[in-house]
Amino acid sequence: MIFPEELKYSKEHEWAKLTDNHIIVGITDFAQSELGDIVYVELPNIGAQVFANEKFGEVESVKSVSNLYSPVNGKIIEVNDALSDSPQLVNEAPYTDGWMIKVKPDADSGFDKLLTADEYKKLIGQ
Repeated sequence: MIFPEELKYSKEHEWAKLTDNHIIVGITDFAQSELGDIVYVELPNIGAQVFANEKFGEVESVKSVSNLYSPVNGKIIEVNDALSDSPQLVNEAPYTDGWMIKVKPDADSGFDKLLTADEYKKLIGQ
């Protein structure tokens, strides 16, 4: 299982990557492996406000439907439209092609409160 050191992680199994002016969000390798084959991803509209630890969408797998929780506070500036036709990208490349949303962070985004890779590994028993 992969846990990139440059990312931050939430207890709800989302990852966040800070860039120059936005935060990219997706689900972790652990989460996608627990879900199994992903068949549908429901994402919010561009412009929607998201709040840390609150639902922003859903992911449906052959096993179940699970909520997606934002790891940060901010405004959606982009969604990964490729997931509409190819939800399996979340399974195939959760940290690259399988990203879900890009967020313009609020002044208090909560990014600094997220877990490091080592803290996340301990959380899931790795």
